[in-house]
Amino acid sequence: MSTACHFLLGGLFYIVLVQVIVLPGVVTTTFPFQDDSLPWDERLDDLISRLSLDEITLQMARGGETKNGPAPPIPRLGINPWVWDDECLHGDMVYNATSFPQSIGLAATFSTDLLYRVAEAIGAEVRARHNNLTQQGIYVSRGGLGCFSPVINIMRHPLWGRNQETYGEGPFLSGEMTRAYVTGLQGNDSRYVRANAGCKHYAAYAGPDNYPVSRLTFDAKVSDRDLFMTFLPQFHECVKAGSYSIMCSYNSINGVPACANTRFLRDILRDQFGFQGYVVSDLAALEEILTMHKYTSTLLETAAVCVKAGVNLDLTITEANVYTYITEAVLKKMVSYDEVVALVRPLFYTRMRLGEFDPPARNPYTKLRVQDVVESIAHQNLAIEAAVKSFVLLKNDGILPLKSVMKLAIVGPFGNDSGQLFGDYAGTPLPKYVTTPLAGLQPLANETRFAAGCYNPVCLLYNQSSVVQAINGSDFVVVCLGSGVTVESEGRDRKDLALPGKQLQLLQDAVKAANGKPVVLLLFTAGPFDISWAINNTAVPVIVQCFFPAQATGVAIRNMFTNYQGANNPAGRLPYTWPASMDQVPPMTNYSMVNRTYRYFSGTPLYQFGYGLSYTKFEYLKFVVEPVSIFPCDDVFVNVTLKNVGAYTGEEVVQVYIQWLDATVPVPKIQLAAFQRINITTLQTTTVILSIPARVRAAYTDRLVLQPGRFDVFAGGQQPGPSTGGRLKSNVLMGRFQVDGPETDLARCPT
Repeated sequence: MSTACHFLLGGLFYIVLVQVIVLPGVVTTTFPFQDDSLPWDERLDDLISRLSLDEITLQMARGGETKNGPAPPIPRLGINPWVWDDECLHGDMVYNATSFPQSIGLAATFSTDLLYRVAEAIGAEVRARHNNLTQQGIYVSRGGLGCFSPVINIMRHPLWGRNQETYGEGPFLSGEMTRAYVTGLQGNDSRYVRANAGCKHYAAYAGPDNYPVSRLTFDAKVSDRDLFMTFLPQFHECVKAGSYSIMCSYNSINGVPACANTRFLRDILRDQFGFQGYVVSDLAALEEILTMHKYTSTLLETAAVCVKAGVNLDLTITEANVYTYITEAVLKKMVSYDEVVALVRPLFYTRMRLGEFDPPARNPYTKLRVQDVVESIAHQNLAIEAAVKSFVLLKNDGILPLKSVMKLAIVGPFGNDSGQLFGDYAGTPLPKYVTTPLAGLQPLANETRFAAGCYNPVCLLYNQSSVVQAINGSDFVVVCLGSGVTVESEGRDRKDLALPGKQLQLLQDAVKAANGKPVVLLLFTAGPFDISWAINNTAVPVIVQCFFPAQATGVAIRNMFTNYQGANNPAGRLPYTWPASMDQVPPMTNYSMVNRTYRYFSGTPLYQFGYGLSYTKFEYLKFVVEPVSIFPCDDVFVNVTLKNVGAYTGEEVVQVYIQWLDATVPVPKIQLAAFQRINITTLQTTTVILSIPARVRAAYTDRLVLQPGRFDVFAGGQQPGPSTGGRLKSNVLMGRFQVDGPETDLARCPT
């Protein structure tokens, strides 16, 4: 039955219409699966042995929202409903939750420590809310503990709408950030999981979404070399990090829909990578195997195909979905009962590890309370820190840090529109925690004037006079341009690199109206845009790529502008290559990695992967590679000594790259192999030791192998070679090591 329920969330009372599930005939008998002294396998054996086939079917069929969820209770066994779905990409996607910068911005921090702490905070808020709801018998969508996060697809094309959800274009960077998110979210308790991660979208899903074709019918033609060297490494790292879930994607891969693809879901994911968790479909992806890909003829056939492929959970919104046909598929011997049992097992194992069947007092995460953790002071401060650390200073001709301003003008559609600052899959913080650029920068000036100029980021209607009027007589001008989710987001691929609508004209008008006063360009985008006019114009001395900083936008920008307390010197680095023009952008439907991303690109981009400026300067003094001769499975260690030779304390991202000199098969022209973000006070000299893991040297023959030969190693604050953007001052040091011994399968090396 439905009823209006009152419940407390973050100190506020809410009234919602929820489905109240009455559990008649609940027994008080204790079953072995509820005995927390028994091994997990024994408990699972007992629980599953007590389920009927119809009960198993519904447990696998109810992974979604509205009529597709929650997974139903089993009163006779004392099993409650279970909500599988939650979105936790950069914060719990509900009202009253801390919203951290969008993933592409978190990737730009090049800080696994920061992302780990962000994921810890997200996990705590997800668990606290779940505790609050279930204690009141409320089971609602996005009230579960299964996070459909992180998104770890490779950003292989600058126009893909979902670039913002990724950790950028580098498999190594993405893999390291993936490990940080998964371990941070899930917690470090030896027995219980705080909230379980769900890496997505497996596997070769990186555009298009809607242009030039729909993702729901698209077939990605991918070579095995590109699969294993670009599209799959970060998923392997997700598995090694202990993620309990993987989500299969909408598209087909080499002719077979991802959620029906036995090679990917069983042969690679489970057999090669050793994944033991559950595979959940993307929303309605199982239905679309039939309706969009035309790969099957009936829902019954689709159910059988997906069971055979290894999908554990059907995520959709309908009641009569694909997996409701599992019972019939077993009875008609299209799949075996044992195959179905094997797939339901990881679902209940995950629930056990989340603590569902154990005494709450034993689980430390059941003690997390909404009023203690959701939007806590610590989480608010972390959101500010994360936003500041995500900013990439693309250009700074001595204007920042800012000393003082008399008359400030802020213009552009992102200047005071909080709804455009978050990106996709964002939670909604309480309004008092949200600051826009206008709110953040206004305290710096004696007088502040604002004009949006455009009603929204599309910027087809442009009020030129309002912009000019706001700027006239100002000492300092901040122009806030970008895309927001109305221009690039899930289901919205871009067609070119141009700034939307009249935004370029707005910038040009602002420069003219400023009449020689400094103009700062703040960009709120995920992917790269054509900003060559601003780069080449001395009247725009500062450009900052802000991505989508979320709730702390205004405060973070103010802190960065002023280098607040000397600890807000920007040090974000681009997690992708910024092309100079559309001539450098291959077709989105072509999945070859030739001339894509920093690893294979042969041209001169506008900005390189790893690029970013600082208020200070760093000099690299010494670089030692140890040992200089290794065997194939060995790691290499590098000692890097550098000095802050500038006037400000600041953070530097030490970047280590390798190049193959003797590979017998095609390999990347360069490969990020290690990185570390460190803080160095002015005139301080420091040494860092970084490890180059063996896996970054892997090359693909008919499998991933570690080949003997020579490798050049580079260490600095950027890629080796001429700096794009032309303004980086740090040098790059070079070393070399030799790999001896036979060609060795990567799979034979210790992980």
